[in-house]
Amino acid sequence: MTAAAVDRSGVRQGIPVGIWVLGFVSMLMDISSEMIHALLPIYMVTVLGTSALTIGTIEGIAEATASITKVFSGAFSDWLGKRKFLAAFGYGLAALTRPIFPLAHSIEWLIAARFIDRVGKGIRGAPRDALVADIAPPHLRGASFGLRQSLDTVGAFVGPLLAIGLMWLTADHFQAVFWIAVIPAFLSFGLILVAVKEPERPKEQRRVRMPLHRDELQRMGATYWWVVGIAAIFTLARFSEAFLVLRAQSIGLPLALVPVVLVIMSLAYSLSAYPIGVLSDRVNRLALLAVGLVLLLLADLVLAFAAGIVWVGIGVVLWGLHMGFTQGLLATLIAETAPAELRGTAFGMFNLVTGVALLVASIVAGALWDLAGPQGTFLAGAAFTVVTLAGLFVIRGRLRERADV
Repeated sequence: MTAAAVDRSGVRQGIPVGIWVLGFVSMLMDISSEMIHALLPIYMVTVLGTSALTIGTIEGIAEATASITKVFSGAFSDWLGKRKFLAAFGYGLAALTRPIFPLAHSIEWLIAARFIDRVGKGIRGAPRDALVADIAPPHLRGASFGLRQSLDTVGAFVGPLLAIGLMWLTADHFQAVFWIAVIPAFLSFGLILVAVKEPERPKEQRRVRMPLHRDELQRMGATYWWVVGIAAIFTLARFSEAFLVLRAQSIGLPLALVPVVLVIMSLAYSLSAYPIGVLSDRVNRLALLAVGLVLLLLADLVLAFAAGIVWVGIGVVLWGLHMGFTQGLLATLIAETAPAELRGTAFGMFNLVTGVALLVASIVAGALWDLAGPQGTFLAGAAFTVVTLAGLFVIRGRLRERADV
């Protein structure tokens, strides 16, 4: 199918059914995750009495755990030549650990629950992203990653909305909301088991015996590693969304309404991710990534100096837009620059590097919050964003060497 044919028939019609199904699988699991995550920072602060530094450390360790696991699950999927089994196992593990959250009555249990949940995310993440790249037609790869990311993010604002409504109905009963969050997690697991069909591995594709061997990592090429480097610096500029929730609480937003912050952020993210994915198949992806960084810079500055709920809302919208401009695009760049037989390993290494960066960013953000308040945290994010923008322009020639970037 030519680009012109795509334009006449509509891009959406060309996206395979498997991409849509994986999007809905992600959406259901994200509904479950965000019903919990929207309330967890406030639960830890108001019920368990933890500090912002502790929250930042827990969030950073949780995400770093997922990132480290993705390296091995991605490499294993390359060795097997199969993606679906590992993706489904990861979703199943996350579903099975959901009941830990309502049963936890101490910070140690919550740390354990977050840790196991993120292991499940790590197992499924790289194989699922590689599966999207395997299923998607090359001329619709940006749109396919954008669509999956958009559906995933629908769950990210439906989840907090449900949390708000259920907190109101249950008179702020955290455990009741956590129990209801178990349901969409198991629906997600069932859907990937029965409705996703993995394409056959092309016979001419080289088999990978040792995906994490130095020789294989070198085969991914300099351009791939430049993309990973950009992503690492960028991740230092953005920390856990838990700090958006804490920012809203700091200006006096009622407890039951605090999850609306993630609703607004995720709505902006979801509405922008798919159009940006479609656009990235037609224009320079590096330019779109630069726009996303500018949006993050503006978000940090607005949130640093916000004096009321309206300005916090504007900052949260800008934060969501920057996610829509960057997350699917970075995944597309990884898929485009890595060899097809090493896509699982490529996504795994990408997530490992960015996960370590997120751990550092979240710990630093929590420490700055305790020492200098919200302004110190968000101004530090703005400074890292400026550094990322500078680095992006320095290496733009390297990325432009590839016609598909």
